[in-house]
Amino acid sequence: MSIGLEEVDYAQKYAKLAKRWLSPSELFEEYGFSKSTQSKMRQRNSASTLPFSKVGKYVRYDRIAIDKWLEEHKIQG
Repeated sequence: MSIGLEEVDYAQKYAKLAKRWLSPSELFEEYGFSKSTQSKMRQRNSASTLPFSKVGKYVRYDRIAIDKWLEEHKIQG
């Protein structure tokens, strides 16, 4: 059974979290994507581009966008 993305209320899910935007180090700690993997997945020619924002020279990941991206890219087995 799969959950449609529209069924998940992300605002409510993350209401208790203090931080929505994650640095590359924080993304590694919470999701396990190494910094080198993050770098490869940010490239335009990557098969599955990881959603990110850039503020000046700093890369930031939106926790909500990452969870949606993971849901969209899961493999049914």
